[in-house]
Amino acid sequence: MRIDFTKNNGLIPAIIQDNETKTVLMLGYMNQEALDRTLKTQKVTFFSRSKNRLWTKGEESGNFLNLVSVKNDCDNDTLLIKANPVGPTCHTGSDTCWQEGNYSDYGFLSKLENTIQERKDNATSEKSYVASLFEKGINKIAQKVGEEAVEVVIEAKDNNDDLFLSESADLLFHYLILLQAKGFKLNDVVEVLKNREK
Repeated sequence: MRIDFTKNNGLIPAIIQDNETKTVLMLGYMNQEALDRTLKTQKVTFFSRSKNRLWTKGEESGNFLNLVSVKNDCDNDTLLIKANPVGPTCHTGSDTCWQEGNYSDYGFLSKLENTIQERKDNATSEKSYVASLFEKGINKIAQKVGEEAVEVVIEAKDNNDDLFLSESADLLFHYLILLQAKGFKLNDVVEVLKNREK
């Protein structure tokens, strides 16, 4: 890895990203010595401009950033460091230095989960299919998941990919509703799968 430390008085920016959630946690600066210590100890270490010395994140709080990987950018003057945080990253106690939570985001599926949550929370005033399912209760929601699962199996045996994908979307949609009816989210299922990983 070739890194150009000649710019900015020997310091280069280091973007810290959670290896699992991909959330950007903070931005710090490193010199060659800080990078060397990071690689040696596997704990992310910066050059603190305010303290004018090397500073290992977590040395006082215990909220270390355990190194996973280091990559340099196309100009060789910025680092992307993936780490596993131990506790909050920001000195304010926040998960990130932008005062945001550090959680997995599944893109459109997370957006869909939020919409389902809103419809669930407003089921009495909301006139929607989702709200009507929550009003009918867990038995009806579970029944819909079962019906959609059977339809996926039926379409899997045919050659119509459009119908198979449409029924798969229906199954996933109703499963997300069932999860929330039981008080869970997609991330709860992901955690179970992670625990099974070998």
